[in-house]
Amino acid sequence: MTPPPPSPRRRFLGHCARWLAAGATLPQAAPVLASLPDARSLALEHTHTREQIALVYALGDTFLTPALASLNHFLRDHYSGEVGPMDPQLFHLLHRVRQELGAQQPFQVISGYRSPGTNATLRETRGGGVAKHSLHMDGKAIDVRLPGVPLADLRDAARSLRGGGVGFYPREQFVHIDTGRVRHW
Repeated sequence: MTPPPPSPRRRFLGHCARWLAAGATLPQAAPVLASLPDARSLALEHTHTREQIALVYALGDTFLTPALASLNHFLRDHYSGEVGPMDPQLFHLLHRVRQELGAQQPFQVISGYRSPGTNATLRETRGGGVAKHSLHMDGKAIDVRLPGVPLADLRDAARSLRGGGVGFYPREQFVHIDTGRVRHW
């Protein structure tokens, strides 16, 4: 017994996936993917590397592997250059925060992945404030701000989603968001 032919939507998504597999930066693929109703996208600027990225990372709950690889590289440890695997659920959480706020600006990233070596060095040199078992080392945390959005509003939006931990650092001008247990500080 042969399976039924794929629906037009499935064929279209298959074509999009092949475009992405051929090269995540194909100019034709990005606008097509972004126009899909269930496209989930992120736009980020890194405050330390000055790099920028804007991409569709998922269609509905289906993550796009090349986009995840691009995000992992973008969010690498900016001290050592080490790339670690980021939790894709963190991207969903950031996407939801941006929707909650109705924001169009890219997130400014202060810290994404952090290698164990970097984490240990920061713990020794920063006089506290860096957790021994930081979720940054597991790729489950990110420190961000959102231009044009008051820091307290960013914190409140992240907390309202109850997707993990939210830390508020007004003096340092960032909000920590993670996919660990729900808590706040």
